[in-house]
Amino acid sequence: MKRNNKKLNYLVLAISTALTSNISLAEEITDTSAAHKDKGLERIEVTARKTLESLQNVPVSVTSVGAEQLAQNGISVMTEVQQFSPNTTLQSSRGTNSTLTAFIRGVGQDDPLWGYEPGVGIYVDDVYIARPQGAVLDILDVERIEVLRGPQGSLYGKNTIGGAIKYVTKKMSGDREFDLQATFGNYARKDYKVSGKIPVVEDKLYVGFAFANLTRDGFGEFLQSALPNQDLENYNKDVFAGRFTLEYTPSDDLFFRFNYDKTVDDSNAKGGYRLLPSVVTDAPVPDSVYDSYTSMPTWNSVESQGMSFTAEYNINDTWSIKSITSSRENYSKTNIDFDNTPERIFDVPAIYDDEQFTQEFQLNYDSDNLTFVSGLYYFDGESCGHFDAILEHLGNVLGAAGLTREVSGCNNSESSAVYAQGSYNLTEKLSFTLGARYTQEEKDAVVNNGVQMLTVYPENNWVSGYSRGDIEFPEVLNDSEDWSRFSPRAGVEYQYSGDMMFFASYSQGFKSGTFNPRASGPEPAVDPEIVDSYEMGMKSEWNNNLRINATVFYLDHQDRQFVTVLPVEGGNGSELSQRLGNIGQSTASGLELEIQYAATDSLNIFANVGLIDSSFEEVNSFDAEGNPMDITDTFTITNTPDTTANIGFSYDIETSVGGFVVNGNYYYRSDYDLNVTDNLLTQDGYGLLNLGINWYSDDGDWTAALHWKNITGEEYLVGNYAFLGAKNDDGSYAPGLGGDTTLIGYYGDPSTVALTIGYSF
Repeated sequence: MKRNNKKLNYLVLAISTALTSNISLAEEITDTSAAHKDKGLERIEVTARKTLESLQNVPVSVTSVGAEQLAQNGISVMTEVQQFSPNTTLQSSRGTNSTLTAFIRGVGQDDPLWGYEPGVGIYVDDVYIARPQGAVLDILDVERIEVLRGPQGSLYGKNTIGGAIKYVTKKMSGDREFDLQATFGNYARKDYKVSGKIPVVEDKLYVGFAFANLTRDGFGEFLQSALPNQDLENYNKDVFAGRFTLEYTPSDDLFFRFNYDKTVDDSNAKGGYRLLPSVVTDAPVPDSVYDSYTSMPTWNSVESQGMSFTAEYNINDTWSIKSITSSRENYSKTNIDFDNTPERIFDVPAIYDDEQFTQEFQLNYDSDNLTFVSGLYYFDGESCGHFDAILEHLGNVLGAAGLTREVSGCNNSESSAVYAQGSYNLTEKLSFTLGARYTQEEKDAVVNNGVQMLTVYPENNWVSGYSRGDIEFPEVLNDSEDWSRFSPRAGVEYQYSGDMMFFASYSQGFKSGTFNPRASGPEPAVDPEIVDSYEMGMKSEWNNNLRINATVFYLDHQDRQFVTVLPVEGGNGSELSQRLGNIGQSTASGLELEIQYAATDSLNIFANVGLIDSSFEEVNSFDAEGNPMDITDTFTITNTPDTTANIGFSYDIETSVGGFVVNGNYYYRSDYDLNVTDNLLTQDGYGLLNLGINWYSDDGDWTAALHWKNITGEEYLVGNYAFLGAKNDDGSYAPGLGGDTTLIGYYGDPSTVALTIGYSF
């Protein structure tokens, strides 16, 4: 089923926007006291290979979005970065504001349930964030965001088979600074941020801080709620975020940093839009895609916090060591109404509880002809959860007081790895790169799963007056498994000239093996997923005003983990069970092109294009008689448009009242599917048009910015739930799980306008 959206002519708008529409993919200068930039392209520095290098010298497909262009384009949350990285999807996709769906080059993870591992790694200052809950980060105290495309298994390890997103904060230096910022916009948006640094000991000891309170009314509302005294705002925002940093540089060769951050997201649970009328209730399909109904509490809570300690020591001019120690935890309580009606047809209250500890030691070497990074890595993570699938309507039909399937448990993992990657210059022009990582991992899992003919919530008073009593559900799985994996990388680079480099590489990554978190009985763990990737690319600059970077790639994604009908291990060949298995293989090939053109001293134009052809090659299952069957045609690659494109401009204007930067961009995504199996929902291609104007006072103290996003008011799907029965001859559907025709869509932001005022002293 497709939902038709307004669609501007892509080609015409792309051409027109190129003449009048910003974003430089360079890391901008940190001095924002004036809008004017020096003529030519700016140097971009990244840490894609865990050492600071020029983007143009790194043989990796990477996009870096710096602090200034984030601010100049009004980017306030990490998901917006997807516009500036081709073949990338970053979405807050379903029932919460802060659960991330990330796909790069067609590789990611649809289901955020504990136990399932992500396909794209998220890092904050080199600290891995293991779970998608709480991973939609607000932009606060950031120097740049890097998007690394393709498997990063040798340097970043497991669960980076699609790529990695790096959120990088900058080291403190110089004098005391305080920054105040306020943003006001439609939907009663009010964002307040304060940040600063204090030199306790000049040039040696610094204290830094950043705090933000971010609020907004809902884009829509819950038109009807089965519970009294509920906040009926839908798609609202209520977030507090804070960061504290202590940095100590006792000498030029020694550096220490301690970080602590905390985010509390009390935004309401998101209600989805019913794309089909309910056959159980008489509530009509809402007029607005941001309106919904619910029989659940509308509150939602996400608390995420972590701390890290980094120590760096330059032993001499060539050798250095680095230690990164971190601890993080996340606790989320959420209410997801799958059917989005005032009846308890399919309600899922849930708790996610995650903790992790990581330790990394690096030994690095840098000389004229040889550069390498090596290290030891340890990860200990506990990922637990609890959900109740409440099917009260179905229970009532069966003559019971209710019906609830409860699933709870943990998938805990402990892994250690050793890695090394180096680049050696054979000649002045020719170099090669070799890298490898060896990982050992052990995972243990406990799953409790059962049914009660009652309506059951996770805790007492989840709804007013509810008492859970002594209800317990049986343990159905308690097992452990271990794996080891060798992840290589090999590449060759040819520096054709000082401004042009060609490279080719092979890399491999893996996503962890795991146990089925929804297991209804004993079943074995599944093995890791493997991605083999091949790339060829060029990085070039022309006359210091034109930068063209291009990459072509091919990847083979094997042993993909899905639930299907499989033989029972140890059975007679005809015994089958519905369980998680390594049943799929997919491939993808594509092109990524990034262009930046400094047309004049004042005008910068940029464009990027991502093209990808991705599909399942083989998916296997078994029929009722135990015979193998091919079900490849029922599977589709999700969240992956064949085309992503972005074109934009920035124009600097100097006046007697200060400097101005006018910018804009048009971002296009072609159609993409949202369901892996038996896809019922495809988002048509759409484009987002954004414009902004920024002002900087001559003394550098004051800034102001006005941003208008999604000017044309496009309505586009970012997530869904689909629970339907068989399709009837007339095109309608029979009821699915819960007894209703449940096809639910979640949407990206509507047209928004925001004014930001900042003061620095």
